[in-house]
Amino acid sequence: MPDDIRVLIRSNLDIVTARQEGRTLAARTGFSATDVTLIATAISELARNIVSYAGQGEIVLRLAEGTNSRGVMIVSRDSGPGIRSVDDAMRDGYSTSGGLGLGLPGVRRLVDEFFIESVPGRGTTIRVTKWLR
Repeated sequence: MPDDIRVLIRSNLDIVTARQEGRTLAARTGFSATDVTLIATAISELARNIVSYAGQGEIVLRLAEGTNSRGVMIVSRDSGPGIRSVDDAMRDGYSTSGGLGLGLPGVRRLVDEFFIESVPGRGTTIRVTKWLR
């Protein structure tokens, strides 16, 4: 899709760039300031996971078009080690890094649609969408 916004994620600086691009797209789409912040937070969590677990990857942002609504789709993609147990990773409080374990379950709560595919040794793709209400 030609309107995709792609941000290569390798460092904390790239997380800031992805967040800002997401904020701009969400505001342009008509989201409230609160929802713009929720979208930026989801992007931060997804991009931070790339840096922490895969080393590098990308965040792709695009305008989502539904039957009667518009939204923002965020695709997080890496070719890192993958997630050994997606079920565990989606459980509140689960963490392999000693953190609070709020990442993926928190992202799922911030958005309207959440899809994850992870293959150990091949990487992870997470696609989330927040719809304009």
